[in-house]
Amino acid sequence: MSETTFLSDAFDPSGLIAAERLSNMLHITRGELATTLGLSRDAVSKSARLGRPATQARLRDMVEILNRVRSWAGSAQQAFAWYRSQPLPSFGDQTAEALVREGRADAVRRYLDRIATGGYA
Repeated sequence: MSETTFLSDAFDPSGLIAAERLSNMLHITRGELATTLGLSRDAVSKSARLGRPATQARLRDMVEILNRVRSWAGSAQQAFAWYRSQPLPSFGDQTAEALVREGRADAVRRYLDRIATGGYA
């Protein structure tokens, strides 16, 4: 899987992010994926719930952030480890995972933009 296709590899043919495909890429279970996103296991296991806009938005937020950090993290799994465990000083040492769970993915994206242009964490 190349860096440029990581984001597209998470999508199914209908244009939705496929939870099973994403969890396989990250070497985690769908239950762990749900926990990471702050969603119920059913939200990522049942097709009717997986297709809901709120579920897809949370999945898309995570995938977009992982895709952005993957180039310097080294791999999808390392980007995921950063996402889950790296404290972000600008946010009181909360992780990207905690911020996305709170609906603050845009703040993480702005943080990454700032870092990419040479700004401070």
